Amino acid sequence: MSQTTEGPLAGSSMDTVEAVDLPADHLGEVHDRVTAGGAEKYHKANAAKGKLFARERVQRLVDEGSFVEDGLYANALAEGLPADGVITGTATIDGRPVCLMANDSTVKAGSWGARTVEKIIRIIETAYATGVPMVYLVDSAGARITDQVELFPGRRGAGKIFHNQVRASGSIPQVCALFGPSAAGGAYIPAFCDVVVMVEGNASMYLGSDRMVEMVTGEKTTLEEMGGAAVHCTTSGVGHFLAKTEDEALETVRGYLSYLPSNWQGEPPVAEPVGPGKGNLRKLVPESERQAFDMRRYIKALLDDGSFFEIHALWARELTVGFGRLDGRVVGVVANNSMFKGGVLFVDSADKASRFIQLCDAFNVPLLFLSDVPGFMVGTAVEKQGIIRHGAKMITAVSEATVPKMCVVVRKAYGAGLYAMAGPGFEPDATIALPTAKIAVMGAEAAVNAVYANKIAAIEDEAERAAFVQAKRDEYEQDIDILRLASELVIDTITQPEDLRAELIRRYRAAAGKERHFSRRRHGVTPV
Repeated sequence: MSQTTEGPLAGSSMDTVEAVDLPADHLGEVHDRVTAGGAEKYHKANAAKGKLFARERVQRLVDEGSFVEDGLYANALAEGLPADGVITGTATIDGRPVCLMANDSTVKAGSWGARTVEKIIRIIETAYATGVPMVYLVDSAGARITDQVELFPGRRGAGKIFHNQVRASGSIPQVCALFGPSAAGGAYIPAFCDVVVMVEGNASMYLGSDRMVEMVTGEKTTLEEMGGAAVHCTTSGVGHFLAKTEDEALETVRGYLSYLPSNWQGEPPVAEPVGPGKGNLRKLVPESERQAFDMRRYIKALLDDGSFFEIHALWARELTVGFGRLDGRVVGVVANNSMFKGGVLFVDSADKASRFIQLCDAFNVPLLFLSDVPGFMVGTAVEKQGIIRHGAKMITAVSEATVPKMCVVVRKAYGAGLYAMAGPGFEPDATIALPTAKIAVMGAEAAVNAVYANKIAAIEDEAERAAFVQAKRDEYEQDIDILRLASELVIDTITQPEDLRAELIRRYRAAAGKERHFSRRRHGVTPV
């Protein structure tokens, strides 16, 4: 029985204070119940799908013993709502502080209640206030409709989560690993993150369930067809990485963060310098601009061995983006890949580039543009999709990026493709051409046809026609000769392929202290 003392406590003596007996076992029982998550049947159902318990995900992601949990006892007095279905707290990953949240799908399918929302809001605010990355481990069926008044409309309702994410965007890295559904409004948590890792077969994002879609539109579909991991990582572009297992997803999160500073005021982590990857930079580029080659092999041969970390590898593949290192220092690579659609820029690839360029600029990652671009796609289909608007978005991102920028014309840079790949007019710290480089409004074949189409058609003799066309093409090639462009100071230097890596390392070092101001304004009006 608990006992109390009679009368006031005397400041000079504790003799009259009797011990208070607390129910020591009760708190331990509550702790064990809360940390165990939901009912055993839900744990078994998840395990059958290859899904880990949320607390196990946290344990595998962070440094051993580093996790400090907040809000563990949220809704502890309610039946069946341990931690109110979400785990939040601070930890370290590779020794660097982070904040994180993890939905517990064994508790009401990871759905949100009022305290769930409050916990998520608080941890994002903590990440923003302390300037550390925010990691979201998402596996949630969305809001609990029965609790909508408490969690949905108010000043500290679900909308505040997204408001805080937007405020934190570009200030701290935000990365999401998606292990199950991210439904309805909850789908916007991944959407506001810098990157999204999705586990194949289990992860999904959708605003309306398959049943809702059928009720509203009459369309019969499945969650996998509509919002599965494969769809979002290959078609919609909402997903950036497609992981086969949860451990692979967690490893991807760790790998991604290793290239970024903790916040916008820091510098990317420097690694021990290593030599270049395998590959002959001269032989990797075909002489004929009509012959495709895989730019990813070129990137890997140019950068520090094993350092290339490709992002959005399965979407808009005509453009390759990702992090890598040169002499141990992080760079962000934007490169045209002629293996896919000839390296032509489309609506999706322009969006892909814009987002990645903004990401690098936000977190002080120098940019490397490797140009082999015929230009933007033309035709009825892409015009209806808004290719001009999306192209303008990419050119806006290139213009606004104030980090050190290097433009390397590997093979060709035609039309507005030159602009989109940080050509001379967009204030790169250097425009470097390889001997194989060509810079022009368009290629020789297209240019001769555009200017002389009527005259070519009027030449009846086939041999004479061919000779005329070849002569005009040769004339055009001489006009755009790369040495001439160097003599006119259009480009800064012509570099041999085997010297490119050393040239870039020296130039990035020289540009490291550049002034970062761009314009006198609050922000531009992006052509979204």
